[in-house]
Amino acid sequence: MKATGIVRRIDELGRVVIPKELRRTMHLREGEELEIFTDNQDDLIFRKFSPIKRLKEFAGEYSEALFETSGNIVMVCDKDTVIAVAGDKKNTYTDKPLAGKLERLMSLRKPAVLNGGDVISLTGEETADYKGQVIVPILARGDILGAVIMITNRNRTDAADLKLCDAAALFLSYQA
Repeated sequence: MKATGIVRRIDELGRVVIPKELRRTMHLREGEELEIFTDNQDDLIFRKFSPIKRLKEFAGEYSEALFETSGNIVMVCDKDTVIAVAGDKKNTYTDKPLAGKLERLMSLRKPAVLNGGDVISLTGEETADYKGQVIVPILARGDILGAVIMITNRNRTDAADLKLCDAAALFLSYQA
């Protein structure tokens, strides 16, 4: 664990202010949930809470099933990171942070179907060597938990791709 050199006092109500620099670095937004736990007697750990990360194994299996059904690469991500990937791009995407454009698309809270020149980089690192994307946010109790993403090398995505991703996002939202 890296030391930051920042010291904060606990106020009379037990609150601690997380410095702006750390919130910015960790992509913490107002209202975001934190998990608080100890690993021994001296360390108190704050970690971003992600209900989708808790479902990593299940999301991986679900992605594999969608890949077998559609033949397209399938990913499940939380708000910040790719959690599970099925298909030939596992090493390209697994555990990579999401690009800003993808985060903005998820914040719209509606499915996006992108083809041709509209295709975006998902992590900001990979090249867009595919021709279509379906991005469906995972919503639970009004909150954005992440997204189900399908990418294809076909000239266009079709309605079946959207329905598969939509069903997966809905199912994962009930599991979270």
